[in-house]
Amino acid sequence: MSDDQNRQFFFDRPVEQLSVLPKAKKLRKPLTVTGGVLIGAMVGSLLGGGIAVGGYYLGTSPTPVVVNNSLEVNWVSGASQKALPSVVTINVGSSTSGGSGSGVFLTADGYILTNTHVVTLDGQAKNPTVEVQTFDKRTYSATVIGTDPINDLAVIKIDSPMSFTPIAFADSSSLNIGDSVVAIGSPLGLTASVTVGVVSALNRTIAVANSSVPGENGSGLQLWNGKGAAPVSLRVIQTDAAINPGNSGGALVNSKGALVGINVAIASTGSSSSTAQSGNIGVGFSIPSNVAKRVADEIIKTGAATHALLGAMVTDQPFNANSSSSFSIGALIKEVTVGGPAESSGLKAGDLVTKFNGEPIMDAGDLTAAVRWEAAKTQATLEFVRDGKTQTMTVTLGTLK
Repeated sequence: MSDDQNRQFFFDRPVEQLSVLPKAKKLRKPLTVTGGVLIGAMVGSLLGGGIAVGGYYLGTSPTPVVVNNSLEVNWVSGASQKALPSVVTINVGSSTSGGSGSGVFLTADGYILTNTHVVTLDGQAKNPTVEVQTFDKRTYSATVIGTDPINDLAVIKIDSPMSFTPIAFADSSSLNIGDSVVAIGSPLGLTASVTVGVVSALNRTIAVANSSVPGENGSGLQLWNGKGAAPVSLRVIQTDAAINPGNSGGALVNSKGALVGINVAIASTGSSSSTAQSGNIGVGFSIPSNVAKRVADEIIKTGAATHALLGAMVTDQPFNANSSSSFSIGALIKEVTVGGPAESSGLKAGDLVTKFNGEPIMDAGDLTAAVRWEAAKTQATLEFVRDGKTQTMTVTLGTLK
């Protein structure tokens, strides 16, 4: 197995925590082991004369960003000032465990976008207790509206007459490598933390473990070497902005404070054991805002998200088919489903898919993740090689069920 295959991608979730949930007054178990301890805010009595109706309010309302010298304010301060009111900390508890992550407000009436692995405690909790704390320390109960384990996104909602500040969405398809970005969330329980970096890569496919998702036989997904969880291929933005456990579900914003991604995972140089997870090493990943918005809108509308289906079993194609080359040059179609979109469009076993909607496809994981990005019943353009000749076709994708 190559060094690349040995790399590990971990959901950026926190470790040891004290519960803030009324029914879980115990030390929270770690989701994964990293350096750092999160101490939850202990919520006491309602303060502030009813300012935070439906929640708890601790102390006076702070400003989003502390500015001590207005003459030295830079773009990071401005972007943070814009986005911070839309970013929240999420604490999740079940009868046996607990965890914490981040999220962003989608609407003024309390819909929040986060990761599936945050609200399900990596698939361990089916009916969790969820609490949300806003940047100004108001705390509310929240309900899970729906989850999308395929893209690791989820929507929860606060039931409150308060009006919240929804995040502004940017067009993630307009990103360039080298663009400046800011990651905002609650790494290791340090709420409203801001880190800065650049977009390191676009359309990067990673395989992560998500026990909320069943395995896909014959999908050609890169195998996950963790324990007890099926692999999921995600096509993501790579950034060197520091992302750590607890940043999951938080915002990656551009220089104007608009959302370009939802932070989801970090890379680690540790061993295959999940207990060896390290903190930030400058390689973090975010789900593009265009995908996040499409999924969030569908969950709010119907409670679930749709996913496209190509109807083909694919595998990697080695650069040199006569050797055990570690480089792949496309997704090789091994079999097409009878009556499926691939067969109906004329794709055949042996075709080598090299582009999907104009983006390069280097292996089976790339193609799987690219297809899952799309909504059901959408059209896609495929470039493939058959008998040594490059061809292009338009495929009407099906519905993954």
